[in-house]
Amino acid sequence: MRLRKRPWVKDEIFQYTSYSVEDPTQLKGKWQEWFGNQNPIHIELGTGRGQFITTLAKRNPLINYIAIEQKQEVLVQAVRKAVHFELNNIKFILGNVNNLLNFFGEQEISRIYLNFIDPWPKKRHAKRRLTHHLFLKMYKQILVDSAEIHFKTDNELLFEFSLNELSGHHFQLKNISLNLYRDEEEIENHVQTEYEEKFINQGKPIYRLEAKWLGTNQKNWRN
Repeated sequence: MRLRKRPWVKDEIFQYTSYSVEDPTQLKGKWQEWFGNQNPIHIELGTGRGQFITTLAKRNPLINYIAIEQKQEVLVQAVRKAVHFELNNIKFILGNVNNLLNFFGEQEISRIYLNFIDPWPKKRHAKRRLTHHLFLKMYKQILVDSAEIHFKTDNELLFEFSLNELSGHHFQLKNISLNLYRDEEEIENHVQTEYEEKFINQGKPIYRLEAKWLGTNQKNWRN
């Protein structure tokens, strides 16, 4: 369902000046300075309503989190969650993932979360998938050596595509799951998104992997 744009939403997002970043390009390479500490920075691309990343921020006060979302009507709900819980280790960017290199400097990010991204199922749209090698090339420029990408999806074909892209571009795959919640105890160990909760209730398997960036010492890593 397409959300109607409400002109006041953007104003509300940016009224929370300690949480929202109106011009993230000004903070490129300076995010730790803005957080006021040297803690590692984790980012989520396409944060939606923010249940996942605000829960992580509550659980891990010694990690800084940045949530990126281009739809202001859902991002405002994520910002409200952070305000409600008085989180001081999370910031929000209203922006497009295509501009990632304008937001972050080289080796500034320690982890990227990709949760239930658009699968873009048509072959001609493959370049739009956030696990396509053109996006991976961008990620490599902002990730520290040995940083990780954590990826979850309900789409089997996207998962297969992502496995091939990551393994073929100097990422080491680990903790691969074809049905994350097959074992009941697993539910306690993973933070869920709003979409994830819905898919679990529908009985859909959740695919998950972790991909470790092997670093700039790898030959031809920019390819």
